[in-house]
Amino acid sequence: MTDDGVSRVDMDSPRRMRRAVVILPSGLTLANLFCGMFAIVSASRGQFDFAGLLIVLGGVADALDGRVARATGSGSRFGSELDSLVDVITFGLAPAMIMYFVVLNREGWEWLIPFLYVACAAIRLARFNVEQAGRAKRYFHGLPSPAAGMTLATYYWFSQTSLYNETILGDLPWHFWLRFLMLALAFLMISNVSYPAVPTIGYRTISEILGSLVVATTVIGVIVLQKQFYFPALVAYVLYGVAKTVFFGLIGRRPRGDVPVISDEDEDLEPDTQISVPDIAPDPQATARHRRKRRRPYPRDDRPAPRNFPPPPPEERDR
Repeated sequence: MTDDGVSRVDMDSPRRMRRAVVILPSGLTLANLFCGMFAIVSASRGQFDFAGLLIVLGGVADALDGRVARATGSGSRFGSELDSLVDVITFGLAPAMIMYFVVLNREGWEWLIPFLYVACAAIRLARFNVEQAGRAKRYFHGLPSPAAGMTLATYYWFSQTSLYNETILGDLPWHFWLRFLMLALAFLMISNVSYPAVPTIGYRTISEILGSLVVATTVIGVIVLQKQFYFPALVAYVLYGVAKTVFFGLIGRRPRGDVPVISDEDEDLEPDTQISVPDIAPDPQATARHRRKRRRPYPRDDRPAPRNFPPPPPEERDR
């Protein structure tokens, strides 16, 4: 009890609450790291099914930590850096090791393919910290590393389903093409291809309605189809970004609102109400008049006279 009658427990409770709020996003990030490390250990033991589940759980933790930090106002540069370091492990190294144990030849030089994938994941996350970390976003600059990592990690799930084994998909040379899939995902992570973030749910605009349909379809697919849904859906997401970029590249313009960095204030504006500043070119006549006013009528004494300065009278030259 203090002198003014306030209990010390009451004074310390807001501090403890604030400390708990700050620790919660970092705790989710460390849970993401735990999933990544456990996935590597499980893959080394041949438990590829469980390793894929751990990568998916790491993706859930990664999606929550940033949103919790923004919702509680506890985001910091430390949290952004920690999140990117953890993502290199969970969505870079762990999926690469899963593919190394499942698909690649361990005797040759094919381990360089996982190395290139992990290197591109690290570069992509470093660029993300410079451009987009700590702010809400509608688009990602380059393929997000969680999408790339879960694409590789859920392939083994898909290969154990009837959709894979009892259809023509099972006859395709997946073990050969997955090498090129890893290289393609690595390139897309460091490319300028833009990918949409989690869609906004609502019913007021067309984009919100489409976003609600996408979220509902995803939830139904995860619950009903389970392991048959993840890999095809993630491949479709990867191809969507490529197709959209190629389409808008052919018509010579960028899709509306598709910029590498989007501030939090822009998120609150509708696409039709975003403020645009026109490019106003300077008036050359006004610039010339402004320069004419600032020009000195005569040159300084310590500078030589310009060539077009009138020559002195003849009587002064005779002197």
